[in-house]
Amino acid sequence: MEGHKYNYPREFYDQYAQSQEKSVVNKMQQKYWKTKQTLIKVTGKKEDEHVVASDADLDAKLELFHSIQRTCMELLKAIELYQKRICFLSQEENELGKFLRLQGSQDKTRAGKMMQATGKALCFSSQQRLALRTPLSRLYQEVETFRYRAISDTSLTVNRMEQYRTEYRGALLWMKDVSQELDPDLYKQMEKFRKV
Repeated sequence: MEGHKYNYPREFYDQYAQSQEKSVVNKMQQKYWKTKQTLIKVTGKKEDEHVVASDADLDAKLELFHSIQRTCMELLKAIELYQKRICFLSQEENELGKFLRLQGSQDKTRAGKMMQATGKALCFSSQQRLALRTPLSRLYQEVETFRYRAISDTSLTVNRMEQYRTEYRGALLWMKDVSQELDPDLYKQMEKFRKV
């Protein structure tokens, strides 16, 4: 079986193979510098002050986002705790109201009437306190929805942005390294710098 014959000059193939080789080398270099930047970030080594200063606005916004994320979780926990305590307090208040009404009905003096009135007021108050649970549940659902939709979506975007920033800073490290060895008189080194 005879294959297709292509009439391309050998030099085109050589250029293609060379570009493929460069692209593999280029990818390896990119991975190296990205990994180096990741290690710098993870180990807490000091990064280039100019790069860090250029990202100051972004870092401030990220800090605000993380603050919103933490505050949202704390708000959910506080609402949940508040609901539990309202239920417990309402239950205790209702029990005290029933007890006072029962004792007041057995006591025929003026103190008995006062106990009955106080007991009735406590039972009513406990019912009113339980009525707070509905708006609190609604608030909890709204905050939870905000957390699941807005914050988790933004968190995914922030994670992708952090990956791109690491790649970008790795490329800057690479450019810095290449530029330190750069001799403008040599065309090959200039081409290498342009490629980076």
